[in-house]
Amino acid sequence: MLPAVNDDLQKDFEIEEQPTYTYKLNLDNSTIAGFVDELEAMKQAIYLILNIERYEYLIYSWNYGIELNDLYGQPIPFVLPELKRRITEALVQDSRILGVDNFSFETNKGKVHTTFTVHTIFGDVEAERVVRI
Repeated sequence: MLPAVNDDLQKDFEIEEQPTYTYKLNLDNSTIAGFVDELEAMKQAIYLILNIERYEYLIYSWNYGIELNDLYGQPIPFVLPELKRRITEALVQDSRILGVDNFSFETNKGKVHTTFTVHTIFGDVEAERVVRI
């Protein structure tokens, strides 16, 4: 005789999205004070994702951050499309981010300055990142 399967766990529950309410980072004077929510929290999340090197810190998941260190010394025709791909890949790991587009690149003295639009569930965010090459 086979045991009966109890699948009550698959009934009567809903998956809830976690709130975006978080501590406010003041990047100008390197302090944490107050709280932010929704679009302002997304701006912080985007900033952190783009400024944390993936795989470098044990405290972060391997799905968090961006890989930029290996772009140093690479030719510009390789760096520009790769930078676009890596930024998009890093940001869409966050379920609140719907997509990334409108990339613009400017190269100057060994640096690439890129601007782009991040579409989130709370609205659009204009973001930027400078990468040494």
